[in-house]
Amino acid sequence: MSPKPTQRRDRRMMGRALALAGLNQGLTGANPSVGCVILDARGYIVGDGVTGHGGRPHAEEVALEEAGARALGGTAYVTLEPCRERSSGAPSCAERLAAAGLDRIVCAIRDPHPLGSGGLHRFRSNGTAILVGIGERRARGLYRSFFASVPAARATPSK
Repeated sequence: MSPKPTQRRDRRMMGRALALAGLNQGLTGANPSVGCVILDARGYIVGDGVTGHGGRPHAEEVALEEAGARALGGTAYVTLEPCRERSSGAPSCAERLAAAGLDRIVCAIRDPHPLGSGGLHRFRSNGTAILVGIGERRARGLYRSFFASVPAARATPSK
């Protein structure tokens, strides 16, 4: 049985994910540097990751690889909305997280990029709880340049 989520834990884990994202800031090519922390169903950290140099692998892939089956029933903290699809045709981060059987996704900020936007919709259909906005101000600063590079983001500022 997973522990009841608390705002304090959510802020702390998102802070860890944002710190991870900051590690590779400016080293991920056109991709943003994302951080991801995965807790198991009991609330213990079982995986974490940051987007690799050059933009691959994505942070969620790294964290899920480390967590393995222990991610089942757990929570993922992701600094940017998990991608809806991949330009390479590989499974998207949203697909990978959904397949891991997580109970909750906590995301700092939505992704305006056409391949990223809508990744969270994947979880609504399977009953996964979604929380967006924890760490949003810090994430907005972290992704300022990335958001400016996305035409849709320039035309429609996010709230």
